[in-house]
Amino acid sequence: MASEAVAAAEIRGALARLRRATGLPVAFGGLVESGRPHIRISELSGTTTAALRSLAVTSGTGLGGKAVALARPYAVPDYARSRQISHEYDAPVAAEGIRAVLAVPVVVRRRVRGVLYGALRSARPLGDRTLDAAVAAARDVEQALVVGDEARELLAAIRPEPGTAGRGAAWEHVREAHAALRALAPRIADPGLRAELLAVCGLLTTPSRAGGVALAPRELDVLSWVAAGATNAAVAERLGIGPETVKSYLRSAMRKLGAHTRGEAVSAARGAGLLP
Repeated sequence: MASEAVAAAEIRGALARLRRATGLPVAFGGLVESGRPHIRISELSGTTTAALRSLAVTSGTGLGGKAVALARPYAVPDYARSRQISHEYDAPVAAEGIRAVLAVPVVVRRRVRGVLYGALRSARPLGDRTLDAAVAAARDVEQALVVGDEARELLAAIRPEPGTAGRGAAWEHVREAHAALRALAPRIADPGLRAELLAVCGLLTTPSRAGGVALAPRELDVLSWVAAGATNAAVAERLGIGPETVKSYLRSAMRKLGAHTRGEAVSAARGAGLLP
């Protein structure tokens, strides 16, 4: 779920949003390569040459490498003349014709996973508004990567031992993971990634047996946590909604399922293939 392809797509989208929000003519970025102390520039937006493509920026060197090493944003008004950074990458920067540059690290769980750059073709300070927009774009990427990591970890944990499906602690773990995955989905800004995560949730159920019963997404979210043993207060906290809203969704789900209690609703939903 948090594959390099997905992460690269998140960076690509963030670069496009950064340019729209700031008017910066150039933006680029990339990911930390696994097992290597450098960023590989893979995503380019607004560039006119291929000088920056596939450039490996080592931690601690240049502007991006400094941002990686210190895990904080940096900006210089004139890259070639700056005394704040080392100059291993002056040639590709000059070939692209950029002068003022900012670099913002993408930090997930205290580990730098990538860098977003924005640049002007003239030498002048980049204002706070521009830097704030770049930080916001990096935070979007971070959130997507966190959600992807959590989803991948949950998926790795939900495979029960052969012969345990439908019973015992292993299957209860599957049910809890299903609820957690559904709770993660609304936090994903990218509609494609969100749809992919919900599709994975669908793999844990057999909705073809639903027999005409259809629950709204939030009704199913609530019932998923109820099935995992959560109280209304706990469900509300997990989903970021009020306890009364939880009760409303639960009542609606019970009505659709023809159930009179929470337990009956869970049993009916499982019988209909809507819950694992």
